[in-house]
Order: sequence, then structure tokens, then C-alpha cells
Amino acid sequence: MKLHFVSLGCVRNLVDSEVMLGRLKKAGWIITQDPAEANTIVINTCSFIEAAVNESIDTILELAQYKKRGTCKRLIVVGCLPERFREEIIPALPEVDAFLGTGAFDRIIEAANGLVGFSECLLPNPYLAAIRNYDTPRFRLTPFIAYLKVAEGCNRKCTYCIIPKLRGRQKSRPIEDIMAEARELLSSDVKELILVAQDTSSYGKDLCPPIDLSFLLKKISTLSNRAWLRILYGHPQNTDDKLIETVAGFPNICPYYDIPIQHASEPVLQKMGRHYTRQSLYRLFDKIRKRSPDAALRTTVMVGFPGETDKDFETLLAFVNDICFDLLGVFIYSDFEDLPSHRLRDHVPKQLANERYDRLMSRQKEISLKKNQSRIGKVFKVLVEDSPEENLFTGRTYFQAPEVDGIVFIHSKNLHPGAFASVRITDALEYDLIGEAA
Repeated sequence: MKLHFVSLGCVRNLVDSEVMLGRLKKAGWIITQDPAEANTIVINTCSFIEAAVNESIDTILELAQYKKRGTCKRLIVVGCLPERFREEIIPALPEVDAFLGTGAFDRIIEAANGLVGFSECLLPNPYLAAIRNYDTPRFRLTPFIAYLKVAEGCNRKCTYCIIPKLRGRQKSRPIEDIMAEARELLSSDVKELILVAQDTSSYGKDLCPPIDLSFLLKKISTLSNRAWLRILYGHPQNTDDKLIETVAGFPNICPYYDIPIQHASEPVLQKMGRHYTRQSLYRLFDKIRKRSPDAALRTTVMVGFPGETDKDFETLLAFVNDICFDLLGVFIYSDFEDLPSHRLRDHVPKQLANERYDRLMSRQKEISLKKNQSRIGKVFKVLVEDSPEENLFTGRTYFQAPEVDGIVFIHSKNLHPGAFASVRITDALEYDLIGEAA
């Protein structure tokens, strides 16, 4: 029996998909990249924002066509979409044979084998689901890099965010289990290990006795000096002196700080449920750059949040100008009735939110281009990942995370994907770099 699997959304979803694929392969399923020849199709969905919901639904409807013109007999939808919209999703998507919420990933084999009833929606409490062990089968989808999920869930109460409802309260994995998986990954072809969670920098606070991310980073960094170690999804309140010192103190930890701030205007931050101030953010980023002058700062911000005034937006724009983030992503506020922020007053018109998005992204493009131009003539260590054509390779530096940041185009005759190379930068684009093997 052949199975086609689609993973949507963030890399945390990707880890869930890899674990489900590992279980399915162990159970005897053959994974195919061609949905036309699959007997079963599985879609791991995202529902964080409206665009993600729409992408999930469009993908479901597109792949449902293979039940009519292909060999597909079962279409299974898993993850955040059924977890968020629950049983009301069943009549809306009659093409789907089974729905599994985020607490039912361990039922994927039953669903694929047809042991879950037609149009059944399995929604066990995700917080009560057993956290996976390092020896749980996993089929990696990314060559040379691996995402290591260190915790599930989130304890924060940001008013715009549905993640705690979809994933439950935070559950950190035991450090011994994480270390065992890290050893296994680093003994394979992995050249970059990326730590992720819903709130990665809160790792270990719920353990007994509690530990912190700095301690975990130090332990993993000693396992190999041949691979990069990177952290994604930090939080301003948990990026403390100890973490900054740890990142600066170990050469195999990328000095790359992914710290979503969401906004810089304090009235908006308060409504968002983000408990820090603009001045504390200035101090944090100043502290990072003083300790690690070459550190890459990445953040995400949101425009159009209910009650955001012109003054609030100008405050955010000024903050972005002052900090000059190396990398910045912008989201437009996505409203749903199940969010606390839905009940706030003075919702921002979509057109105005789009205008603010365009202004912010336009400014960030200028900042990114200037930063990239400053790198011309310098030599950087690059992880080579692909060769799209003869004598041309692509890869990433320490200040470029997979998928979300730019890449380096490398002109060379003798590079190999999966290896590190020294690359001299010869030209710069807004987000990408161009270079040659040094």
C-alpha cells in the first residue's frame, strides 16, 4: 500500500510529520511523492492564521480530487485544523475520511488502515498525549539538517495566539531523551541541528527540578564540533544573560537570535499579553550585540492588531529603524472568534493593515540590502545544500536559517552538498548573497 504525505505550516509541524511517517513506514506503508499513485493521502495542517487555514483547505480540496481520478481510497486530515475547528469541520469537508487532532498523532496507523470510522474526528486532549521518546521511529524529510523538538505546548497567554489551545500547556522533554536523539542525529549526515518548540527559550522550566535552555545547549554542543547548533522561536523575556553567554561561548552554536517581539508600542504589547516594554527590548538587543557583534538578529512583528493607532505603528517603524534587524518577518493580524483579541475594540481595517505591512517590509528590504552589501568581499563558512545546475550551488551561512531567510548562490566546480565550504561574497541582493568558493 502506498501513501502520500503533505506537511503544511511550521517546522514544528514538520517534526510531527516526520514522526508519523516513521511510524507508517515501520508499519509497512510505502511513501510516494506522487499523489496519483497513493492509496492513502495524509495532510498535516496548520491553522495559526487565516492564510494558513486557507492553504490547508485548498490543499485538502486539491488532493481530494485523487479520490475521483487516482487510486486514493482514504483521505486523512491531521493536526491543527481539526484541533481548532473540531467536529464542525466534518460537514464542511465531506471528502475527508478521518480527522485527527494534535493529540491523536499516535493513531495515524489506525487511520491509514481504515480502523477509524468514516468522518470520525479524534480529539483527545493534546496535553495528556504522551510526549514522544527519542527511539520513536522518524523519517526525516530534510537532508543535512534536522529539527530537534525539545518541548510541546505553551504556557503563555498571548491574546492573538491559538497555540496553547491547539497544543496544550508546555511539556518539556527530559534532557536525557533529547541528548539521546541529538547523538543519533549527529552520528548521521546531519550538519545542522536546530532546536525548536512552541516557546523554545522556556525549555525546562516545567521540569522537576527545573533546568534551562542554556544548560541543554551546553550539553548538546559538546557532542560534536562538526555540526552547527541553532535555536528558533525564542522569547524576549527568556533571552537572558546566561543564554547570551552560552551562545557566545561555544563556536558551534550559531550566533543567530530568532526572537519574535510582535510589536514595540507598549499599549499594543499590553493588549497582546506580551509582558515587556520597548526599553527592555532596546536593552536586550544592545546587550546581544555588545557581547556578540556579529550576531544575527531576527524577529517577527504584527501590524493591524486591534487598537493599533498610527502612533503605535510609527513607534514600531522607528524601533525597526533603530535596531536594524538582520532579518525580519511581518504578519498582518488574523482575526478569529475564538481569540481573546477578537473581543478588543477598534479593529484595524484590512486596507490600512496592508498599507502598514507594505511600509514596514519596504523599509526592511532597504535594511537587509544594506547589510548584505556590507558583506561583499568577506569570506563566510557556508553549508552547501543543493546544486540547481552545473557549477552552481546553493547554501546558507550562520545568519541564514532554512526556509525563512535568504540563501547564498555559489559559483564553483568542486563543491558537494552536505559539506561546509568557505565562500567569498561577490554580490548582494535584498535577501540573498552571491559568492564563489574561496
